[in-house]
Amino acid sequence: MKKIILFICLVFSFNLWSQNLCRNQILPEEELFQKNELNKYSKYDFAKLWTQTDNNLIYGIIGDNYERILIKFISVKRNPEKNNEYIVAGKSMVNSNICDFTGKITITKVQEIKKMRFGVDDEYKTTGIKNQGLLLGSYEFDENKLQKGSGKFQGTIQSLWYLDKNDLIKYNNIESHSDKYFNNTFIGVWKSNNSGKEKICNWGDYRVPNVNCDFDIGAGELSISNKYQKNGWWIKPKSKWWL
Repeated sequence: MKKIILFICLVFSFNLWSQNLCRNQILPEEELFQKNELNKYSKYDFAKLWTQTDNNLIYGIIGDNYERILIKFISVKRNPEKNNEYIVAGKSMVNSNICDFTGKITITKVQEIKKMRFGVDDEYKTTGIKNQGLLLGSYEFDENKLQKGSGKFQGTIQSLWYLDKNDLIKYNNIESHSDKYFNNTFIGVWKSNNSGKEKICNWGDYRVPNVNCDFDIGAGELSISNKYQKNGWWIKPKSKWWL
């Protein structure tokens, strides 16, 4: 019951903040059918949606000062006993501190798009795409309590997908060329195992979701404003830091 109440409070808080924040919706509501098609898509495996993007294009923030956090999913597998639940293992890094985490993603809603998009010059129009849409859900990831600076991630997720001609769910990057494109948004909080203190913690593909509009000043790609650069954004992480 406590988890349910916390989740409701998080969603309510995000709705209140959204008027002052940018990139809080991947797609406008008016472009989506409102019916929840979770049962219709329960037979499909969405696991690959969260392991397709190059880690150099996944950006995240933690805390009110928008310190940089890196997130890497090492493994995402569908729970054979629960069609809408996915078991996750990965690593996080803030500055040079790395923690292992495990947890789950739970899909709660699947919406279909009203008008499918096929990219520049309709290049995907003849590829046999059957449908496109947005999934929504929640996530809970626990970092290893024996590791320094560990805690727990919790919040909501949105991801774009499409159903291909072979009846397989694919990561929808058809419009990744667009300045407005971003995907796989994780919006929530991180809670310290030691102090119990909570910090905002959001990350996503190509852009950071649900952040102050003065944070990302880039047009075609992410560009962090000088105000936030000092908070770990000027440091280039080593390749494959999670290994």
